[in-house]
Amino acid sequence: GYSKERYVVVSGIGCSSRLPYYMNTYGFHSIHGRATAISTEIKVANPDLTVWQACGDGDALAIGGNHFIHAIRRNVDINIILFNNQIYGLTKGQYSPTSKFGAISKTSPYGTVEHPFNPGSLVLGAKGTFFARSLDSELKLTSEIMLSAAKHDGCSVMEMLTNCVIFNDGAHKLIADREVRADRTIVLRHGEKMIFGKNRDKGIVLDGMGLRVVTIGENGITEDDLLVHDAHSENVGIHMMLADMKYPDFPVALGVIRDVADVTYDDGVRDQVAEVKAKSKIQCVDDLLRSGATWEVK
Repeated sequence: GYSKERYVVVSGIGCSSRLPYYMNTYGFHSIHGRATAISTEIKVANPDLTVWQACGDGDALAIGGNHFIHAIRRNVDINIILFNNQIYGLTKGQYSPTSKFGAISKTSPYGTVEHPFNPGSLVLGAKGTFFARSLDSELKLTSEIMLSAAKHDGCSVMEMLTNCVIFNDGAHKLIADREVRADRTIVLRHGEKMIFGKNRDKGIVLDGMGLRVVTIGENGITEDDLLVHDAHSENVGIHMMLADMKYPDFPVALGVIRDVADVTYDDGVRDQVAEVKAKSKIQCVDDLLRSGATWEVK
């Protein structure tokens, strides 16, 4: 129900940052790592706009990492689409903050010796109110996620596991290939049992303080034993465990992992400005210039 004039698509620098040019909306192609700062400014200045941000794993998590975590902490009502191809593609194949440990790249010819970020853990650790994940090939699921993000009042982060056919082809091949995807990923939907697998015969249960993969029908396990996904739970513990799941020990979690309500930064700024204006004796620039100590210069 929004007209295109209410949309702004913001980007930083990188392959993903060409997106504003393909959108029939307002757009702002900013500088490297600063897309989140620009998005915040736009939303605070004009709360009626719906702001969407396109950024890459290098753009958002390296040079832009500080802006990224603070927008999440502040819960600014912007929608961040984080394209994660585990490489710097635009600058021709250097390793990024999400490249796998040991990855061979232009800047790590003998393999990286850095531990990568898990964007989901980073978002939830910064007290994020919305985190979701999808694959570039899962168009229907991605549409569901983007609609949920649009409806969420607060900072929405959507990690898109994307492929770079030139500099990191097959980045997510182990889980994304159609032949194995059903057995190596799980699509989470609020209120539904955590079931996955090509034959829909596997599930997730809580085992003590952790999660465990089980097979339905084995060792007396039934669907009743499986966890029900609660994306709206205030407790971030299980959301963190779900975001952290990695193949081959677990399926990689897709879908909306966390979606909780909280006060937003832009609402706070708007309400504070309105309250101060209502009480202030200064209503115009002339009032301001004549306030406090003044002198007449002759």
